Amino acid sequence: MSDTDRRPDQSLATPAKPSFELGTGPGRVLVWFYGVFTVAAASRSVVEVIRGFDRAPLAYSLSAVAAVVYGFITYSLVRGGEKARRAALVCCAAELLGVLVVGAWTLAEPAAFPDSTVWSDFGMGYLFIPVILPVTGMIWLRRAKRV
Repeated sequence: MSDTDRRPDQSLATPAKPSFELGTGPGRVLVWFYGVFTVAAASRSVVEVIRGFDRAPLAYSLSAVAAVVYGFITYSLVRGGEKARRAALVCCAAELLGVLVVGAWTLAEPAAFPDSTVWSDFGMGYLFIPVILPVTGMIWLRRAKRV
């Protein structure tokens, strides 16, 4: 068969290299932690809202925001692909910024937070995992770009 006889769907291109799976290897640990934190933050915010949202609306809202961010990062890591990697990287950076801002705010002005949030005191109530997790996530996601 000559090149002119070849059908268009029979290209000579080499098969595409499979994309790096974000949720494999060490990424699987990140998926697990982000999944657990999604459930923890969502459960916490639901309980807090039911028990009395008016007592500390800012703190309870921030717990809900944390749950959404954790959930999106979990989804992105499981989904994989370059777009998901970039989205997760942006969310990890936003998460880290949130933890640092809320953590500093809770130390500087404790009266603003009658109840703690997931990110209060830099995540001290969660063994500082809310600070460690986005840093680890960003390192993994930047490494994934090079593979």
